[in-house]
Amino acid sequence: MSSIADRKTTGITFNIQKYSVHDGPGIRTVVFLKGCPLKCRWCSNPESQRKSVELAYNTGRCLTLAKCVRCVEICTAGAISRAEDDTISIDRALCNDCEQLCSGACPSNALITYGAHKTVDEVLRAVEQDSLFYARSGGGMTISGGEPFAQPAFTLALLREARRRRVHTAVETCGYASWDDMAAALPFLNYVLYDIKNLDDARHKETTGVSNQRIVENLRALRAEFPGIPVLVRTPVIPGFNDNEDDIAAIAALTRELGVSYQLLPYHRLGTQKYHFLDREAPMGEVTLDAETMRRLEAVVAQTADS
Repeated sequence: MSSIADRKTTGITFNIQKYSVHDGPGIRTVVFLKGCPLKCRWCSNPESQRKSVELAYNTGRCLTLAKCVRCVEICTAGAISRAEDDTISIDRALCNDCEQLCSGACPSNALITYGAHKTVDEVLRAVEQDSLFYARSGGGMTISGGEPFAQPAFTLALLREARRRRVHTAVETCGYASWDDMAAALPFLNYVLYDIKNLDDARHKETTGVSNQRIVENLRALRAEFPGIPVLVRTPVIPGFNDNEDDIAAIAALTRELGVSYQLLPYHRLGTQKYHFLDREAPMGEVTLDAETMRRLEAVVAQTADS
């Protein structure tokens, strides 16, 4: 595809986060894409799960309809109405992927739009603003989500155009994607962050909604067909799901077999509030992960690497 066609390709992003140091080498700009095929109970980015643009509502910021009615008046779908306490109620069945005029009209930023249609050119314009930091730190752009390969055409065009502009590229993926889509993108990638959550297929399916077979097969294919691309496998340690020695040792053994780096990520509850903004319940509730469990599992990983 030509550079002009790639630059005009459109996708749906929900954030472009600058100065990240945890999503690949160096200082990076992380481009978050909407849409994910998994339904992980612990997901900290509920705004990433659906591919469409979504409206969120922070009641704590709302001036209430006693003082401001801009959102009700401007909504073209009739999705916003008065609640009993003079806050607003959003009919999610009526609220659609519109221009989100209501969030733009809200003077207190109580209404938040998660998602925006952007071209590759618009995204890379934001990314290239920090090219000086990339040059000094060995950083670049990381495409995350959601799941980048849930928008395969946009991800490929973004990577291809970034390569033309000599931007170092990385992707954060759950691995549940068409191998053809991944294989098309890999020649334009410098680094891959790859989630492996559990090797027990039944438990993986029960907790994420999908089998892990394609995920493991894609990781093996990646290593076999693109051995020169550095891969970091990461496992979010989730209470009650994989916070035990057997599960972590099994994944650590797989990473050792494939010759890739491995990292554990502790579960956190930072996304809980966003569930409420979207009128959803946070599936994990008040569960927390203690530091001692992480220390024990880190020791398992180190022991597996040395054996």
